[in-house]
Amino acid sequence: MFQPNMFETHHHLLDMSHKSSENELGKVRDDDLETKSGTETMDAPSGDDQDPNQRPKKKRYHRHTQRQIQEMEAFFKECPHPDDKQRKELSRELGLEPLQVKFWFQNKRTQMKAQHERHENSILKAENEKLRAENNRYKEALSNATCPNCGGPAALGEMSFDEQHLRIENARLREEIDRISGIAAKYVGKPLSSLSHLSSHVSSRSLDMGAGNFGSQSGFVGEMFGSSSDLLRSVSVPTEADKPIIVELAVAAMEELVRMAQAGDPLWIPGDNSSSEMINEDEYLRSFPRGIGPKPLGMKSEASRESAVVIMNHTHLVEILMDVKQWSTVFCGIVSRAMTLDILSTGVAGNYNGALQVMTSEFQVPSPLVPTRENYFVRYCKQHADGTWAVVDVSLDNLRPSPIPTSRRRPSGCLIQELPNGYSKVIWVEHVEVDDRAVHNIYRPLVNSGLAFGAKRWVATLDRQCERLASSMASNIPAENLCVITSPEGRKSMLKLAERMVMSFCVGVGASTAHAWTTLSATGSDDVRVMTRKSMDDPGRPPGIVLSAATSFWLPVPPKRLFDFLRDENSRSEWDILSNGGLVQEMAHIANGRDPGNCVSLLRVNSANSSQSNMLILQESCTDSTGSYVIYAPVDIVAMNVVLSGGDPDYVALLPSGFAILPDGPTNFNAGGGILEVGSGGSLLTVAFQILVDSVPTAKLSLGSVATVNNLIKCTVERIRAAVITCENA
Repeated sequence: MFQPNMFETHHHLLDMSHKSSENELGKVRDDDLETKSGTETMDAPSGDDQDPNQRPKKKRYHRHTQRQIQEMEAFFKECPHPDDKQRKELSRELGLEPLQVKFWFQNKRTQMKAQHERHENSILKAENEKLRAENNRYKEALSNATCPNCGGPAALGEMSFDEQHLRIENARLREEIDRISGIAAKYVGKPLSSLSHLSSHVSSRSLDMGAGNFGSQSGFVGEMFGSSSDLLRSVSVPTEADKPIIVELAVAAMEELVRMAQAGDPLWIPGDNSSSEMINEDEYLRSFPRGIGPKPLGMKSEASRESAVVIMNHTHLVEILMDVKQWSTVFCGIVSRAMTLDILSTGVAGNYNGALQVMTSEFQVPSPLVPTRENYFVRYCKQHADGTWAVVDVSLDNLRPSPIPTSRRRPSGCLIQELPNGYSKVIWVEHVEVDDRAVHNIYRPLVNSGLAFGAKRWVATLDRQCERLASSMASNIPAENLCVITSPEGRKSMLKLAERMVMSFCVGVGASTAHAWTTLSATGSDDVRVMTRKSMDDPGRPPGIVLSAATSFWLPVPPKRLFDFLRDENSRSEWDILSNGGLVQEMAHIANGRDPGNCVSLLRVNSANSSQSNMLILQESCTDSTGSYVIYAPVDIVAMNVVLSGGDPDYVALLPSGFAILPDGPTNFNAGGGILEVGSGGSLLTVAFQILVDSVPTAKLSLGSVATVNNLIKCTVERIRAAVITCENA
């Protein structure tokens, strides 16, 4: 079969509803698509030679063969608008005239358009009927309204509360329908409302299909979500009627992202410090009238832009962004949960150019005090003419029946430009609207500065993870330090185990809607929150009942100083109660980047308690300009020997605990543009523990276990406070 050349991505994406059209469109058959002006042959003479008294013979039409129809149908799926060269090649392949091929494609497009218009009209008609019925019901209620005091006809101001509520709700629904229809009209040229055709929930079959999109990533779905009951709320796959709107939104979002990434003044104006930028909202609305509609009441805009050169080639970066497993792993500190609901296009020419997928995800700050931001969006990838790749997200909240969202993504994403020697330049744009009134007061300055969810955090995380990957692939490691692991197999296995440990910690420490946190009675300003999880048949976790506890609080210590204190094995005995004051020694070490704080270590605790003399601790510490982590887990010495020899790390049971350190406000810079200090000099510290309180998964949690973990975390907090403040005042 003839394969089409490179074609316009936009037209390629618009063919999402073709398969269902073949059964729905009964009036126009495939064999009727043969053009009656391009395939006919005349039996009667024409022009002046024809007898005016003789009725012309009927025209005979050549029916296309089944093979010709099948070939053109297959080609139409890939390219509805073939150019002259493609039509000529296809005509030679099928034994047709180029004009025949041209008219067949014209008629096929007309058929698809007619079907789409009929479907849209039926949707709009049903919506209007519903609205008319509601209006009649409200009119009847108003006409029968009586005064509760005298029993006479009620004036407008004397209606019952329920009737007033119905009127308000009716007006709101009318405005919503008009708004959605207006947005759709901008993109498809006619009113469209598909709200009535969106399911409020997904059947188990739909969820299975969604999970199937991961392919080999199905195990990762279980890791991220725990069970199917923990899936993100209001998950729904797009309907056939939604797909044209989704395509148009994605195309408009791509155009907007590229312009925002490259624009200067007056769209972007200087922020509070020398390195930050703020968006001029008036200029934005003038520049981009198309979009997802006006900002909802109660929401505020957050827009930021950041660029960096990272040590990773553009192909690998695009793959990370378009693969939900890799994306969630690389950005596990920001993405608490993620799922691909539907893949509308896998791209063309064997890469992600033109790939389009509908996704849902939760974005987090590593603290239970900051609510997560849930988004339902489309992700679109495109290679531009200059060789630059772009990946853009834009929210689809208007296409699903759900409560008013607390956040939504305007066109956000990144431009990736290939540089020599395996490097890439990345320009990242984050543009969201959010209701952040539930954020705890101590985290509000951080969130308002954009460091919590903005472009700077995404780019800093990507830069650090690229360095980590480059370090894991390094060879010829110098053996000057005896604790440095030089075996490539041992390094790879240990880094893979540490990656799983970090991801497990990050997924479990935030305020995700999948977590059932319970706040214990607090002493002072620290809220300790706990939750339980049963672990069964998971080789990566010890079986039994696991109790997780977390708390977040402020410390008057710079984040860098706090990070250095917590990651240093020599100061561990000052806060680690479980080490019983024993000497901690580093046995193995893997550097993860230019900063000496980015590393994976294997520690031994030489405790006076003989039962713990062989206790090992796997620890990863990482830091960048927006935050730091120190994450650790006790590990079995026999299992670690297997890992260090290059064995499979997936069967090493881990229960990670640790710390997330964030600045308490925006970053301050010196005159040269370098980082002088972060925030006001203070830190926001989240402490989280996971403890196996019973090795029997069916056992019941005792109050004594909760009290023990509560005391453990509070004692650890007090030790850290005392140690770092004493050091700061010294």
